[in-house]
Amino acid sequence: MSKKGTSVIIGGGISGLASAYYLLKSGWKVTLLDKGDLFDNCSIGNAGMIVPSHFIPLAAPGMVSKGIKWMFNSRSPFYVKPSLDFSLISWGLKFMKAATEANVERAAPHLRDYHLLSKKLYEDLVRDENLDYGLEEKGILMLYKSDKTGEEEIHVGKQGQQLGLDIDMLSREQVQALEPGIQLDVAGAVHYRCDAHLYPTALVKGLIQSITQLGAEIVTNTEVTGFDIQNGEIKRVKTVAKTYEGDLVVMTGGSWLPQLAKQAGLSIPVMPGKGYSFMEPNSQHPIVHPALLLEARVAVTPMNGQVRFGGTMELAPLNNQINMNRVEGIVNSIPKYYPELNVAVPQKDRIWYGFRPCSPDGLPYLGYSKKLSNLIVAGGHGMMGISLGPGTGKIVAELAERARPSVNIGLYDPERYQ
Repeated sequence: MSKKGTSVIIGGGISGLASAYYLLKSGWKVTLLDKGDLFDNCSIGNAGMIVPSHFIPLAAPGMVSKGIKWMFNSRSPFYVKPSLDFSLISWGLKFMKAATEANVERAAPHLRDYHLLSKKLYEDLVRDENLDYGLEEKGILMLYKSDKTGEEEIHVGKQGQQLGLDIDMLSREQVQALEPGIQLDVAGAVHYRCDAHLYPTALVKGLIQSITQLGAEIVTNTEVTGFDIQNGEIKRVKTVAKTYEGDLVVMTGGSWLPQLAKQAGLSIPVMPGKGYSFMEPNSQHPIVHPALLLEARVAVTPMNGQVRFGGTMELAPLNNQINMNRVEGIVNSIPKYYPELNVAVPQKDRIWYGFRPCSPDGLPYLGYSKKLSNLIVAGGHGMMGISLGPGTGKIVAELAERARPSVNIGLYDPERYQ
């Protein structure tokens, strides 16, 4: 495959944009196709967290029992919308099978390395004149109110320390000292100093500007309708308007990955985990450090002079409805941790929602297809898409050159559910 070949990237979320960036940097021509306008994807409204702390996949022991407990409460952090949809049932059975201690132990060092690679790339990317995305390396506070939750998170923190991550266990007084501008009502925190955060909107805008200047052809509001496959290779990517030829095809697609894959004869299970977020001023009682409110599973991120509150995981077939019960669950949790913050339930036009592409085992899909020799799949990153974005793009560019990836991607075989 020629180093100066042509590539077609399907999907303009963070994985697609980062793949375009690194492919262009290594000499490839790039056409990027997106069914939307690049500003309606999950990469825009998320919490902007870079999280080496997330070395435990979503499919972990205890999540099944928690999920069953929560699934009947529409305000709970994790909600499975009752449905007879076959894909949801199939995904759920695979999730239960994957949620074992053995799978977590196997995955942890690989996820750590993937996140750390991506964090290093974020630190390098800020040198690009277009990429000013508010990167701050203050770590993330895992705030807990109950001793039981504290014990669980301290246990995870100690696992992280054994993996070489920079992590502190903080008392109530120590964590309050880190947030002088606002009163906290917590029992303590685990401070993942290894983590960082950024402003996702600025990141996406900057990447679009960079890849445009590097010569990418960006085609928006264009849905892929099929593939012309010959001799185990994708020859053309079909859309309603025209077809696109490429030596390499990169399939991202976020929560629409299963439908894309099916058109290419592949089975790649992903369920959309809908999350919600909204912005509030960060002035009267300023929050300095991003945080996860552990019992509530709510993310709090200061960014661009404001603070973003986000969370919930609503597993259901793709739909464009805003479930206000989910948003109220986020709002109601805030004063339990920050008593001085009296946040009102936002109007619908201020609420962002997006679909996190969740694989059944909580691990991404990243690598070449065995069935289609010129197809690279990069998706299924769940809640870790922004965190793993540059790492994904860098690895896609390395795979395109048939070079050894910067980290071991053996666990991320895109056809492991074939």
